[in-house]
Amino acid sequence: MKNYFPRLVPLLAITLGVSGTSFASAAQALNYFAPIEQSAWYASSSIFECSIIHDVPSYGQGVFYHEAGEQLYFYSQTNSNPMQAGKAALVIEASPWRPGHRVENAGYVSVADNDRPLSVERKRARLMIDGLLNGMMPTFTRKAWFSDESVRLSLNSVGFAEAYKDYLSCIASLLPVNFRQIEKSRVHFESDKSILLPSDKARLDLIVLYVRADASVTAIYVDGHTDSTGRRIYNRRLSKMRAEEVTRYLESKGVNADIIQTRYHGERYPVAGNRVAKDKAQNRRSTVRLVRGESLSMPTKDAPEGELN
Repeated sequence: MKNYFPRLVPLLAITLGVSGTSFASAAQALNYFAPIEQSAWYASSSIFECSIIHDVPSYGQGVFYHEAGEQLYFYSQTNSNPMQAGKAALVIEASPWRPGHRVENAGYVSVADNDRPLSVERKRARLMIDGLLNGMMPTFTRKAWFSDESVRLSLNSVGFAEAYKDYLSCIASLLPVNFRQIEKSRVHFESDKSILLPSDKARLDLIVLYVRADASVTAIYVDGHTDSTGRRIYNRRLSKMRAEEVTRYLESKGVNADIIQTRYHGERYPVAGNRVAKDKAQNRRSTVRLVRGESLSMPTKDAPEGELN
């Protein structure tokens, strides 16, 4: 049976007079918000991610989140989601101390049954930010999971502008990529060659930039491959040249040679067929895989690439 007590805590808080929630009658909504005297926003900054966080009493937090290499979005965080799963209406409405402003309808937002029930994509997250900067109150409304009453979650604009300045400074220093985007990479080669193309060097430069910034990257595996053209012994030699070319480039840009393991496989592990030129071009490659928190594995004669594909 479902445990009802945790989600009924806000109702108890109302009875006890805890600030941040209000519920006047059965016809009115259960409101979650931070009163003026409690409204605070704070920024969390690093070269990997930037956040603007708002504490909502009796609910949890509202967070504008921007990860390196990704777009801004908004989400709510709560240990006891009072909203029923489905769709919540989002409006940008006037704050109680600024009545008379036009309400802007921002459509519907999905409500999930987890500890991050609300998630808003970049376009509407920007609309929410613009509203907050203008003293407005972004508000989500959805039916309660425990009754037919409505639940409203509102963001107070008081204190937002200063935190937003810190956020702008943070995003100016974000890395261009995050770990997921750079964890597994490929560079491709022309037929019978082991020369890096400018586009491939640009990709490797991003890897270098990230690895030098993230000390948790403790191992890098570089694997060389060929298509099936040519004799097997020659292909092994060519794949070795390709892998070593990538390794040399990484080391020349300042990556510690001690964390790089270079391997080569000839034509053994294709990622496409070898019948047409387009597929062969996919097989003429070197892959680079970054690993966090693990030492290099012992080199083997011909370790398979596995998940590197």
